[in-house]
Amino acid sequence: MAAKADRLLRVGVLGCGPIAQAGHFESCTKASNAELYAICDVAEDLRERMAHTHAPKKNFADYDTMLADPALDAVIIATSDAFHVPATLRALEAGKHVLCEKPVALSIEEAEGLADAVRASGKVFQIGHMKRFDPGLEAAKAFIDTEMGEMAALKAWYCDSTHRYAMTDAVQPLIVRSAAARRPAEDPKADLERYYMLAHGSHLLDTARFFGGPIAEVSARLVERAGMRCWFVDVAFESGAIGHLDLTVAVRMDWHEGFQIYGEGGSVIGKTYNPWFYKSSDVDIFHEKDATTRRVLGADGHFYRRQLEGFARTVLDGAPMMGADIDDGVASVRGMVAVARSVRTGRPVRLAEAAGAV
Repeated sequence: MAAKADRLLRVGVLGCGPIAQAGHFESCTKASNAELYAICDVAEDLRERMAHTHAPKKNFADYDTMLADPALDAVIIATSDAFHVPATLRALEAGKHVLCEKPVALSIEEAEGLADAVRASGKVFQIGHMKRFDPGLEAAKAFIDTEMGEMAALKAWYCDSTHRYAMTDAVQPLIVRSAAARRPAEDPKADLERYYMLAHGSHLLDTARFFGGPIAEVSARLVERAGMRCWFVDVAFESGAIGHLDLTVAVRMDWHEGFQIYGEGGSVIGKTYNPWFYKSSDVDIFHEKDATTRRVLGADGHFYRRQLEGFARTVLDGAPMMGADIDDGVASVRGMVAVARSVRTGRPVRLAEAAGAV
């Protein structure tokens, strides 16, 4: 890993649960321009074990006490989805920058209220759509923006696998849990249709927007069969391009994620791996001008560390934000609400007309 810079973003991680253990603690310790300054969790047994393992300078049982520390620059919100908005608001009020796990909110109204607070705060706010920091996706995006010309169509798919835990248990650290951990009032998995859309659909919609730009309308179908939930979503982009999205949980095969993009000056085909392998997507970019196909190696596939380093560059150096911002977060929630409404009504739904919760 790169040596630590002289100036580091002092980061506090709220929540010591699975996503922090699997991704965020290591990212803070490995990032070249950030450090794991503090951790915070109400579960004492979990917090103390994580403090011993990852060696932050401080650990806190109380979030407001951590936020009151003048040395703290920013927080990573790694809690359950229901806590994202209130935790972000408290951090902004305390004058801290925020990197918040996705999804940004559970309803459009909640997301828009948070957007107002982010703009008023003047602080950097980034959403944890770490796939934007996959070198393969970055190469595809650069080609789309600079050489491909007009996009005609996009297909993208995100298909979880029945075998995912056999694979991830082999590569992730042993996840430690606590009976004292704070949980939402309602079990997030009580409604699996909603849970899968929030957990996985948010990634798929963000990838589609990352490549294709704003989405104007969706028309979605959902089938539940043999223990699978499969959404097929036809997409109309504001640019005039069309798209098709496939979200399936869970396929009877290997993890199946990727995209195909057809444009005026070439095409892109991408295969994305389970994120916990930290392997860059295989992305083949065909250049029509010289009839060649190129693929970036993408040797550094630690997306969580790369997103933190990008966030830190924006905070410390004023660099342009390369990750998803609050407007992207609101658009993602709008997209998920529109998909859910289209499934219920059997009709296309314009994102501008969507309202309510996912």
